[in-house]
Amino acid sequence: MASKQKILIVDDDENIAELISLYLIKECFETMIVGDGESALTAVDSFDPNLILLDLMLPGIDGYQVCREVRAKHQTPIIILSAKGEVFDKVLGLELGADDFMEKPFDSKELVARVKAVLRRYKPVVSVPEVSSDRRVEYPDLIINQTNYSVIYMGKTVEMPPKELELLYFLASSPNHVFTREQLLDQIWGYEYIGDTRTVDVHIKRLREKIKDHTSWKISTIWGIGYKFEVKGNPS
Repeated sequence: MASKQKILIVDDDENIAELISLYLIKECFETMIVGDGESALTAVDSFDPNLILLDLMLPGIDGYQVCREVRAKHQTPIIILSAKGEVFDKVLGLELGADDFMEKPFDSKELVARVKAVLRRYKPVVSVPEVSSDRRVEYPDLIINQTNYSVIYMGKTVEMPPKELELLYFLASSPNHVFTREQLLDQIWGYEYIGDTRTVDVHIKRLREKIKDHTSWKISTIWGIGYKFEVKGNPS
């Protein structure tokens, strides 16, 4: 029998946290609740969650710092839950590495759907033999493998959250093809995601910080339309 997937709920409002836990337990998840940022960072190591639901307004270490510190060491998916619904808060959360953002108050069914959607897309990196069926593309100094969720750039492994890798792989799999922001949002985040095209822009920005333009390829902005993975020649 497969073990239950574990969700870490980080919220200083006990009533909200317990309610979220109840919804998730009904969906056969295992949950753990902590009420402050320091406890959250400890629980990430001890509880080893499959996903983190993170409030921003926490006593001590706030949610932004928790997100930053978790992302520095782990690829664990993070969904931010916050009453702070301004565009700035959403963009900052995404820039720090969150995979999704939900504004309080939220619908319980939508929360469960988003949790399941993020978990479906997240696959931890594991050591597996190389097989010919790998979903991978290769360019000079860049290997993107969506089978084991790894990116090797300039001979070194680059850590990145699942959404960033999926976006990079999708673009690189169709060299010189222009995709609109709406197409990328639909392809990578899916119909379950209720967001706007700024999400795509934030992830492109993060990719460019990690994967610099190469003489043979680059991520190009097509102003007023979207993005493309521009190459000179074809991937190997």
